[in-house]
Amino acid sequence: MASFLIEGGHTLSGEITPQGAKNEALEVISAVLLTDEEVIISNIPDILDVRNLINLLQEMGVTAVEKEKGTWSFKADAIDIDYVESADFVKRCARLRGSVMIAGPLLARFGKAYFPKPGGDKIGRRRVDTHIMGMMTLGANQVYDFSRKAYHLTAPNGLVGKYMLLDEASVTGTANILMASTLAKGETTIYNAACEPYIQQLSKLLIAMGAHIEGLGSNLLKIQGVEKLHSASHVILPDMIEVGSFIGMAALTRSSITIKNTSYENLGIIPEQFRRLGVKLEQRGDDIYVPAQESYVIDSFLDGSIMNIADAPWPGLTPDLLSVMLVVATQCRGSVLIHQKMFESRLFFVDRLIDMGAQIILCDPHRAVVIGHDHNFQLRAGNMLSPDIRAGIALLIAAMSAKGTSKISNIEQIDRGYEDIEGRLNALGASIKRVDD
Repeated sequence: MASFLIEGGHTLSGEITPQGAKNEALEVISAVLLTDEEVIISNIPDILDVRNLINLLQEMGVTAVEKEKGTWSFKADAIDIDYVESADFVKRCARLRGSVMIAGPLLARFGKAYFPKPGGDKIGRRRVDTHIMGMMTLGANQVYDFSRKAYHLTAPNGLVGKYMLLDEASVTGTANILMASTLAKGETTIYNAACEPYIQQLSKLLIAMGAHIEGLGSNLLKIQGVEKLHSASHVILPDMIEVGSFIGMAALTRSSITIKNTSYENLGIIPEQFRRLGVKLEQRGDDIYVPAQESYVIDSFLDGSIMNIADAPWPGLTPDLLSVMLVVATQCRGSVLIHQKMFESRLFFVDRLIDMGAQIILCDPHRAVVIGHDHNFQLRAGNMLSPDIRAGIALLIAAMSAKGTSKISNIEQIDRGYEDIEGRLNALGASIKRVDD
């Protein structure tokens, strides 16, 4: 176990480049299971969740070689399908939420898959119903193994394309069903599909591998199944959550930084939501310049009512950035309601912020009202525990602006989503030290 010691109050300056997108990486790496030919993927972030997924694929028989930093070659030509039902496989899946997305490719290519309960953040109930029901619609049979809390999925005669209306626009559910549909017989229609850039990126990789997919960027996908997919190469987008995290760090520390190579066109509503908190942003080509400001004034709605920032399916605001925006709001001027609709445990970390002196009213598991200090009161340093990836980075941002030295434990949660975060932030002027507990 390791911790961060953060000396607060340092101003940041300089340039920083976001890593490859974590959520896209987990999707496209899972897709290599759909073919026995080589797939090359670039801009893969060196983070714990991605390393765990690559290790899992290697245990399954995938040849995975890092050709240069961030560029990997994958070849799934010797899959040990029996390992997929082993105790070791179940144990590894329990540590990784992204493991859910290997079920679709395995089922489509080999006619069977073992679907253990995935691990990941403890941020509330995260159903897998959409995944299972989608695969059953394609013709899979399922039997639940109560002892291992896992689904046995089988399709000995192959999958058959069908029309389906998803019960929710699940990102991982859409990815799983989309991958399974590429090798199904006939046409599959997925309505109410997730449509954010990372699903579009997965679709582009699958098309490069020989899949026939229509409707990219919409919530209506049509897939014409093919018999076999082939080799391809792919470049992962910059991580939009990192881009938002860096904007939040600059704002809370009243710093001036430039975020390089952001793929601005794929950020959606993120820049505008920070502007609603009073953060000035300048797009400079594909970069974002965040100027230093003495004060950040939260907007109100046109009728004068309190600003409400809520998550929503794409092109709405990603829920992964609400924790960062909540922390930024603690030092703005004005009040804002943060509404986390998707996960009922993600706002519980605000207790740590309240201990640091933030003025926050937790209304219920999904809503919190933040009354900003306008930097008239500096947050106090404290000892904290990172409960999940996004709360962890939010607490790190808070500690960077606090008076004194803070300690954040369980930083393995932060490592799951952020590559060498202390090294990159220290290069901007932060004071963050990693220590073993």
